[in-house]
Amino acid sequence: MIIKNIESKIRLATVLSIGSFLTSIVICGFVSAYAYQQVANARQSIYILDNDIPILAKQTNMQMNRPAEYKAAVDLFHSLFFNLAPDDKHIEYQMEKAMYFVDETGVGQYNNLKEKGYFNSILSSSSVLSIQTDSIAIDQNRFRYYGKQKIDRRSATITRSIVTEGELIDIPRSENNSHGVLITNWKTIENKDLSNVSKNTF
Repeated sequence: MIIKNIESKIRLATVLSIGSFLTSIVICGFVSAYAYQQVANARQSIYILDNDIPILAKQTNMQMNRPAEYKAAVDLFHSLFFNLAPDDKHIEYQMEKAMYFVDETGVGQYNNLKEKGYFNSILSSSSVLSIQTDSIAIDQNRFRYYGKQKIDRRSATITRSIVTEGELIDIPRSENNSHGVLITNWKTIENKDLSNVSKNTF
C-alpha cells in the first residue's frame, strides 16, 4: 500500500513537472514573440525634432510605396524626353538625363528622331515643347502613359496626344536614378494631332 502511494505520488510529481516545464516553454515563446514584435515596431518609429519638439515619423516598407515610385519615374522620364526648348544644349541635357531611366529602346527612339531631323526642326522653328501628364496606369511591372504635348511655334500651336507603354524593372538606386526604376521595351503607341491653332503673324 505504501509502495503504491509512493508510485502514485512520483507519477503525479512527474506529470506536474512536465506540465510546468511545457507551460513555461509556451509562456517564454509568447513573451519572446511579443518582445520581438515590440522591438520591430520601435525600430519603425523615428522621432524628428522640430524646435526641440519630438514628432513621431513612421518608417514604411519600401514595397508599399513602389507603385507611387514607378509612376514618379515614368512621369519624370516623359517630362525629360518631351519637354524641349530651341536650345541644342538644353536638348542634349534633357536627353542625357532621360537615358538614365530607359534601356536601349529609348536610345533607339532618340537616335531615330535625331536621324529624321526632329531636333533640328525644333531649333530651326524656335519651337517650345511641353507635355502634360493625363494619367499613368501601372499593372505590376507594366505601365501605360497618357499625356498631351503642346508644340508652341511662331506660326501655330499644336496639341498632340501622346500614349506610350513599356515595362519596369527594379535596379539599384543612384544619383541619376533615385527611384531605382528602369523602363524597358518602351514604345510610342499613339502620337496624333488633336488641334492646330494658327497664330496672327502681324
